[in-house]
Amino acid sequence: MFNKIIKKFTKSDQETTSTVNTVVRSSRPPTTATTAPTPNGESQSTAPSPSQTPNQPMFTTPPSLEVLPLLKDVSSSDRPLLFMKKAHMCSCQCDFSDSLIMPREKEIKRQTLLELVDFLHSSSGKVNETMQSELIRMVSANIFRPLPPAHYENTGAPPEGNDPEEEEPYLEPWWPHLQLIYELLLRYVVSSEIEPRTAKKFINHTFVSKLLDLFDSEDPREREYLKTVLHRIYGKFIFHRPFIRCSIYNIFYKYLYETERCVGIGELLEILGSVINGFTVPMREEHVLYLVKAILPLHKSKSISIYHQQLSYCVTQFVEKDYKLADTVIRGLLKYWPLTNCNKEVLFLGELEEVLDVTEPSEFQHSVVPLFTKIGKCLNSSHFQVAERALFLWNNEHIVGLISENKDVIFPIIFEALERNMKGHWNQAVHGLSENVRRMFMEMDTELFEECEKRHAENEAKACKLLEQREMTWKRLEEAASLASK
Repeated sequence: MFNKIIKKFTKSDQETTSTVNTVVRSSRPPTTATTAPTPNGESQSTAPSPSQTPNQPMFTTPPSLEVLPLLKDVSSSDRPLLFMKKAHMCSCQCDFSDSLIMPREKEIKRQTLLELVDFLHSSSGKVNETMQSELIRMVSANIFRPLPPAHYENTGAPPEGNDPEEEEPYLEPWWPHLQLIYELLLRYVVSSEIEPRTAKKFINHTFVSKLLDLFDSEDPREREYLKTVLHRIYGKFIFHRPFIRCSIYNIFYKYLYETERCVGIGELLEILGSVINGFTVPMREEHVLYLVKAILPLHKSKSISIYHQQLSYCVTQFVEKDYKLADTVIRGLLKYWPLTNCNKEVLFLGELEEVLDVTEPSEFQHSVVPLFTKIGKCLNSSHFQVAERALFLWNNEHIVGLISENKDVIFPIIFEALERNMKGHWNQAVHGLSENVRRMFMEMDTELFEECEKRHAENEAKACKLLEQREMTWKRLEEAASLASK
């Protein structure tokens, strides 16, 4: 009886217009494949049993969308084959360029995908190795696809002239199906019924590599699902962790030195942030190397505003994990500090505050001079937001404590910058904040403050004297030139 039903399923594979309304009810399926005659009289395998080798395709005929019995309506012994039949059927692609094209087929696929998601989510959703093979084959057929080009690649406009934050994101037209397929993959990965030893045959390096390539998708909804799935894979499949980390770093290299296409960098950094949080201390040398070679260089990108929040979190996590990395991180920030981009400079100052907030006093001493030389330049910036953000550092109690412990070095560097702001900065808010910081210095150490004030007055007198000498020299040259012309 069951062989007749299997032949009916095979016939429905070849005839796309037929539907199956028969409820499958029989005993355990046979362990050998049934055969059907071909037009030339030879026989071929049409529906092998679920016990076949998992890496072999379960069905040889192209998938077609048709109505099949519900999984809950068949016996438990017949459920695996019906599950694979439905998974194979969902490999069929639908045309979403027009809502009027294939409406019935689209709805059949959507309902089938919903049923498969519910099956994996339910406690009765036992999935054997062959079922997993067919499921991952269907997922791969749907999600691994050529991605559309970026907006500027379509229009021919240069990438520098497009602000990614202002562009409207591209949304996949077939997201109603794609979302369910990602949900199906997520349910599969997180399922406690799925053993990693078995699943690694299908969730292998090739699969993970293709999954990482999809982070180039312009659709933020897809990238959000990819982030969740990859994070779950990293957590469940321990043997994939080094490969995933190296692949993410390679994407950063490609972004920095080849494509400058920043789609998906934020999501990858978000994954990496939670990965770094799980690193053991002391930090392994390879992790420090990737920090210096792959993560810190991300600061030099023009599009850093898109992913700066996630990048700042990753960098801060490194310092929290290993306090000895504070000097490396601070010097890395100074290395890539922007010279002409004021908005980017404000971001750097914000990140610098987060790093200093977790920096130990012993490490802070190593980079005091170059750090506060840069901060002094920011204090005198003509862009009021940069100067204001630099002055806000003194609102942080931990940073004020670090400054207090190294005041002998910091006061002389910052004092002149504060005096310039007091005398000549155009913005009243910056003027007021500079006065507050100056008063704070005076309260910390009056003697040092007076010494800095005295030294500043001497430097001012020397500068005035040099200016007078320069003016006298130019005057003598002008007189000599006038005499020579007569």
